[in-house]
Amino acid sequence: MSARPTFHLTLLSLLSLLLCFLYLATADDLQILLTIKSALQNTNTNIFNSWEPNNPPCNFAGITCSQGSITSIDLSNQYLSGSIPFNSICQLNSLESLSLGQNHLHGPITEDIANCVRLQYLDLGNNFFSGSVPDLSPLSNLKYLYMNNSGFSGNFPWNSLSNMTGLLVLSLGDNPFERALFPNSILGLTQLNWLYLTNCSIEGEIPRGIGNLTELINLELSDSFISGEIPQEISRLKKLWQLELYNNNLTGKFPSGFGNLTNLEYFDASMNYLNGDLSELRSLTQLVTLQLFYNEFSGEIPAEFGEFRKLVNFSVYDNKLTGPLPERIGSWAEFDYIDVSENFLTGRIPPEMCKRGTMRELLMLQNNFSGEIPATYSNCTSLTRFRVSNNSLSGVIPSGIWGLPNLGFIDLALNQFEGSITSDIGNAKSLSQIMVADNRFSGNLPPEISKATELIAIDLSNNQFSGDIPATIGELKQLYSLHLQSNNLSGPIPSNIGFCAALNDLNMAHNSLSGHIPAAIGLLPALNSLDLSENELSGEIPASFSSLRLSLFDLSNNQLTGPIPESLSNAAYNGSFRGNRGLCSQNIKFFRRCSSDSGGSGAHWVVVLCVAVGAIVLIVSVSFVLHVKKSSKGDGDRSLKEDSWDVKSFQVLSFTEDEIIDSIKEDNLIGKGGSGNVYKVVVANGKELAVKHSWNSDSDGRKKSRSTTPMLAKSTGRKSSEFDAEVRTLSSIRHVNVVKLYCSITSKDSSLLVYEYMPNGSLWDRLHTFRKMTLDWETRYDIAVGAAKGLEYLHHGCERPVIHRDVKSSNILLDEVLKPRIADFGLAKIVQANGSKDSTHVIAGTHGYIAPEYGYTYKVTEKSDVYSFGVVLMELVTGKRPIEPEYGENKDIVSWVSSKLKTKESVLSMVDSTIPEGHREEAIKILRIAILCTARLPALRPTMRSVVQMLEAAEPCKLVGIIISKDGGSKKEEI
Repeated sequence: MSARPTFHLTLLSLLSLLLCFLYLATADDLQILLTIKSALQNTNTNIFNSWEPNNPPCNFAGITCSQGSITSIDLSNQYLSGSIPFNSICQLNSLESLSLGQNHLHGPITEDIANCVRLQYLDLGNNFFSGSVPDLSPLSNLKYLYMNNSGFSGNFPWNSLSNMTGLLVLSLGDNPFERALFPNSILGLTQLNWLYLTNCSIEGEIPRGIGNLTELINLELSDSFISGEIPQEISRLKKLWQLELYNNNLTGKFPSGFGNLTNLEYFDASMNYLNGDLSELRSLTQLVTLQLFYNEFSGEIPAEFGEFRKLVNFSVYDNKLTGPLPERIGSWAEFDYIDVSENFLTGRIPPEMCKRGTMRELLMLQNNFSGEIPATYSNCTSLTRFRVSNNSLSGVIPSGIWGLPNLGFIDLALNQFEGSITSDIGNAKSLSQIMVADNRFSGNLPPEISKATELIAIDLSNNQFSGDIPATIGELKQLYSLHLQSNNLSGPIPSNIGFCAALNDLNMAHNSLSGHIPAAIGLLPALNSLDLSENELSGEIPASFSSLRLSLFDLSNNQLTGPIPESLSNAAYNGSFRGNRGLCSQNIKFFRRCSSDSGGSGAHWVVVLCVAVGAIVLIVSVSFVLHVKKSSKGDGDRSLKEDSWDVKSFQVLSFTEDEIIDSIKEDNLIGKGGSGNVYKVVVANGKELAVKHSWNSDSDGRKKSRSTTPMLAKSTGRKSSEFDAEVRTLSSIRHVNVVKLYCSITSKDSSLLVYEYMPNGSLWDRLHTFRKMTLDWETRYDIAVGAAKGLEYLHHGCERPVIHRDVKSSNILLDEVLKPRIADFGLAKIVQANGSKDSTHVIAGTHGYIAPEYGYTYKVTEKSDVYSFGVVLMELVTGKRPIEPEYGENKDIVSWVSSKLKTKESVLSMVDSTIPEGHREEAIKILRIAILCTARLPALRPTMRSVVQMLEAAEPCKLVGIIISKDGGSKKEEI
């Protein structure tokens, strides 16, 4: 027999044996993957649809194989929850890459992770783990390690990093580790190009050995407890593109040689105790963003800064800098932002910072700048904030500045400016605040100021303005604060000031105003401070003032006559009426007692009022009895025929409960919801109201229908908890951005809540439904700010914080001028006096707005509202719903936005196409705030107070550096 058949037989046997081994290996891999699938829950994506026993493992979604062996698992950003079964995963002997970042994974990381010895890439970042990180020493092949922002605590095993000499990326930031000195084990990782240790409790000094990491492109050590000086050895890191050291305890000067970092584009050492001059930075010609605010730097700003061709953002406020700003600073690139406030700078304002037409914010408060405002800024249409208060500036303001179309805040106070406010202000369609107090402005106030309808605050005090107050002042519907004191104004107070329904603070003192005080002032619902002293006002104090409850009230030194309303005759207003010899009072001993004919005797007025009220009560009672009798005879349209009603008023009412009850009918129905029907009611005086009607639940929670009309199916028993929550919450709240509750009307079977009516429906309607309307960017921005202020008040302004729990665009209502009100408090929870927060085993809220922590905890916190508000901001910027088919199966707007953060073009593509090109970068600023609000870990979300500040400031340079997916740090890529 020849050798050839024997050879073939042997080869066939070997092949069979190999296939057998391959089959066994594949079978083992299949079982491991199925174990992983069973451990990780997924409801929002179809990632596991292909993970079936009859499918080869290498065909599973997210699985990559090489020569039949599994080398990579990528399940990142798939909304996975559960604990990671490392005991199974690490049995995949060829696994080199494991990516589980940006999920909802929780629980501890077990020591089994040490068995994944072939891993080169490990991403566990952006999850919700707990406990400490186990020893990672066996993972000596790792090149990429992402554990940032994942909830780890305890002591990190820093020494285990010594074995990972091939590491290129180490991202551990944003974890509450126990404090530790800068780990020496990192200093030997000489191949590192990305080191992210921000906000993970590093303390002590930056070691000199940092100079060994010469391959570093990015170094982030911010938000920690680092002290001492910046070591000179850091100047060896010549490849650095980004250096983040902000919010530490660093001291001393920039070390010699720091200027060698000539590739540095993003540098932030703000919020430290650094001192000395900035001369070491003059060679950093590639800088795009430089932030050094809140330090103790002194000396002059180097002239070379004026030649930095890429500089876009420059922030050095709150230092001790002197001398002039370089003449050409900001004139080369598309300059965006400068803040040099609170220094000792002198000289003139550089004229060409808006040369490219892109500058957004010019902030130079509290310095010693002199000279005039350069005329070039009158054409800077991109400006949103112009603040130069508290300097030594002079001259006439270029007229075009008053009317810049995007300018939201103009602050010229405490200077030596002259001239007048020109009629150009009528073009300032975005202007919300104008502060020009303590100057030498003169002339008449232009009537065109009423066309700047977004104004919420005006301060023209301590100037030389003269003439009448514009009669059209009442057109400023959003005006919150009006300060005109200490001028030469004359004539009457315009009566239509009563149309400024949001007015909270009104000061017209020290002028020459005359005539009667308009009664409409006493009807301003939000008024908290009123000063009309030192004028020539005459006539009686309006009776409407009786309803005012003011923290500051001063009518002194006028020519008022007649009785002081009894409700104002108390010690709280001592001195408020002095200098009015014609006033009288029954209670204040310093005034003469009112006679029976002193503007009408107080006692006589009370008698008349009592008789009138008694007559009204009698008429209402008779009408109500007749109404009930009529209803009991078979009113087929209604079943509201309870025999007694309990009315609790929370505001001054101009209607009766009978008017409300009569209007609860099909013709007036404007909406239906889970907590009741909503009706539009117009009462006799023409006032429009919204009434929410719900039937009370019986003892077992069911509803017993007695009516043939479905919308009025009634029940008996206790009122719903949602009704109680809404009344309890809103009855004590007074804020211009929270819907006003007038009263509740309840009976054994029915509950009615009477609100102010919002004619423009909800934000959801205006963005997404058949009632959709094109909202310009200024309106969207104002809605965002107003809604944020409403939530800020709930969280920070109430005696006990209120958590709304159902923040969404359909619960943000819009009035006749599209001013927002937070509404629907049926799910609201009030934080208990002992500091604990209510919790529930029912997930509260609406799909698409619910914070991710609801998937693993039932705790309710203010940060849950912040997340939901972040989703609303995304709606405003993109015009899209929280849930859309284009996001992919079981994905929402938050994940969609996250997936679009790769390039500037993809980011800009998210902005609603109806927003003009000129506003798109501004919209991106708000999108960045939305991304902060929707951070996966609640602790990393800002408070609503911070959100309001960010929205008002909208400072891109403070938000740059937080948008990144895989890098695990705060990459400062301008998008």
